[in-house]
Amino acid sequence: MSQILRELTPKQKALKINLDRNIYGTFAEIGAGQETVRFFYRAGGASGTLAKAMSAYDKDFSDAIYGKEYDGRYVTEDRLNKMLDHEIGLMEERLDKEQHAGKSFFSYANTVTTIDYAKKYKGHGWVGLRFQAAPNEGYNNIVLHVRFKENSAQLQQETLGVLGVNLIYGAYHHTDNPRELVVSLYDTLDKDQLEIDMINFSGPRFRYVDNRLMSLHLLRNEMTEAVMFGPDGYNILPADLLYKKNIFAMRGSFRPVTNVNIDMLHSGLDMFRKDHPQITDENLQVLFEITLTNLRQEGEIDERDFLNRADILCKLGYNVLISNYQEYYKLVDYFSEYTRNRTQIGLAMGVNNLLAVFKEEYYSDLSGGIMEAFGKLFKRNVKVYLYPYQDKEEGVLLTAQNLKVSDNLKDLYKFFKLNDKIQDIEDYNPENLKIHSRKILKQINNCETGWEGSLPGDVAAIIKDKGMFGYDEEKCKFIL
Repeated sequence: MSQILRELTPKQKALKINLDRNIYGTFAEIGAGQETVRFFYRAGGASGTLAKAMSAYDKDFSDAIYGKEYDGRYVTEDRLNKMLDHEIGLMEERLDKEQHAGKSFFSYANTVTTIDYAKKYKGHGWVGLRFQAAPNEGYNNIVLHVRFKENSAQLQQETLGVLGVNLIYGAYHHTDNPRELVVSLYDTLDKDQLEIDMINFSGPRFRYVDNRLMSLHLLRNEMTEAVMFGPDGYNILPADLLYKKNIFAMRGSFRPVTNVNIDMLHSGLDMFRKDHPQITDENLQVLFEITLTNLRQEGEIDERDFLNRADILCKLGYNVLISNYQEYYKLVDYFSEYTRNRTQIGLAMGVNNLLAVFKEEYYSDLSGGIMEAFGKLFKRNVKVYLYPYQDKEEGVLLTAQNLKVSDNLKDLYKFFKLNDKIQDIEDYNPENLKIHSRKILKQINNCETGWEGSLPGDVAAIIKDKGMFGYDEEKCKFIL
């Protein structure tokens, strides 16, 4: 049945909403015209659905209605929420509850900027819906951010209109299945038309929704290439967090996070700050990054395993980036979209990760091969901070000074090292070189002891308390 519903055109969806006499609401659209409500007007029967439609184009009028934005930014999540607050407040205030008994109220809003005349900025926007799934229930919220890909303002406006219809229809027909709702946002749309890079659900009908899983759902369905969430588990728009910031990132599996990861982060970050004295807490963003490839290492993505990693990193107070950028140069390219020439990017990595960077087979899809990739990776403002590795078989400490790459890349490697693009982390704890996450995982699964001290803070207690990474308290009690 859901497959048939997803094949409905925007006009058919709008008509179904219009013919449902229990649904009643308002539309407020800023910046790209009244593109969504247009579908409901044209579908017919809108008088039973639309309480009001408006578009406050003039900034002074908009400020008078929703309040002034003192930072001068109007295409923001904060602006969208002010619009939703105001419009729902008016409905509650002006509509007689007895006259509209049995009605489920909603307010749809968007604040958008489309492509500029010079076609330098593609355009983006915030889209949101606040709605009652049933009469007299509390309000639910769906808020998302979109980035337009089309090269015409008119096409972008039409795409926005379809997206809005899909959102409203999905809210009333897929409330009990948020994953289906997310997929339905692209009904009759192509991923070449727009990118959805953030979505958050809240409210009584979504109280069991983990927004981090919704972010993962965006990635898995190729709606975006990277998502981000904060320590509170709430999804964050990458552009808001990274804009004009210096970035220090560390990629890993974090399964689980160990003292090695924390030592690598802190010691690498200390060097990054010393190299760039202009960096302050205010202009720095630290990220833990996990790739989709890493999440799929054990086969299909295990959502419980994903949440285990996310829970621990969030409890340690870090922002987490999940990306589809297996190659580091793509990650740097992504960061560069939001940073500026004067900002710096630091990458903390282990020896194995750096060796993977120097494998030519990863760059066969580039016309310029590994040289093109390195040109993007080792930009003027990018530096790698390398954590050493103790080779147990050879008994050698591997660092940037004695690392061996293929013969045809030796000179290239030497060039980057001599120009301080690759720098050894020197102030590390030698005891951490004995720690290996795979060994710890086996110990956890086998109910062994002694692994707890290899993890930071109270991470071991969290793993035991929540039964993460295969820890089974009952089984371990029996064994021990």
